[in-house]
Amino acid sequence: MGESEKNSKGFFRSLLDILKASPDVPDSLEDNPTLKLIFSRRSIRHFKDKPVPEEAVKAILEAGRMAPSGVNLQTWTFICFSRDSWQERFSRSIPFNGQRAIIILADTHRVDQLGSAFDFPEAPLVMHTMAVFNAGLAAMNMTLAAEACGLSSIMLSETGKTGLLDVGELKEKLGLPDGAIPITTLVIGYRRAGVFPIPPRLPLNAICGQATYPEPDQGILLAWEDEMKAGYRAMRPRSSFEAQVAVYAQKIQEAEAALKAFVLKD
Repeated sequence: MGESEKNSKGFFRSLLDILKASPDVPDSLEDNPTLKLIFSRRSIRHFKDKPVPEEAVKAILEAGRMAPSGVNLQTWTFICFSRDSWQERFSRSIPFNGQRAIIILADTHRVDQLGSAFDFPEAPLVMHTMAVFNAGLAAMNMTLAAEACGLSSIMLSETGKTGLLDVGELKEKLGLPDGAIPITTLVIGYRRAGVFPIPPRLPLNAICGQATYPEPDQGILLAWEDEMKAGYRAMRPRSSFEAQVAVYAQKIQEAEAALKAFVLKD
């Protein structure tokens, strides 16, 4: 028996571990409302046919605007869609019956327009990395604002051609300038009833070192891989984890080629 098989937990044990998972919160902070909101957030894939109030959308966008950013460059742009405008632009519905969608861009184009105010040296990789980091901070702020408004959301990178893995098509469909890269689509709505377990998470000791880098533990990684496969199989019994990875591999390769053209321009 190989090392991989010895460490394999099996489908049912892995699934049970997923269902039992919960955040490890100190007793003194169990009732902290902000932490409760953060830990209760889930990526939702089934939304009700219930309109999202405009004031909630405005609050979500404001939360994105107020996110922190490196050098305060605010290298993000948000493109908002109703169900009708999404259908008109993409000839399909917002994924998962979402009621509203916001495409979040990592945007260095606006900084480029400032000219001498920010006379930075040519550094496309640094600027792109900073833009993506900043846009991610804005996106997370927006998901938490949605939760605070009694809504749910999901950040998409591929489903329905909605994010980074379809960067080429999105830039064309939206007529985006160089430097404006679609990172994710935030889909918003009211969640349908159901059980929403925590997707497989690596333990803290696997991702957090004390004054040094935590070298990966193969046993921990294999256990996490088992949970990923079990979770996928439970959600999509007619598909397979391996088939989905193959789809992602192809799309990642295509997105890599597109990004090199958009970011490096050489």
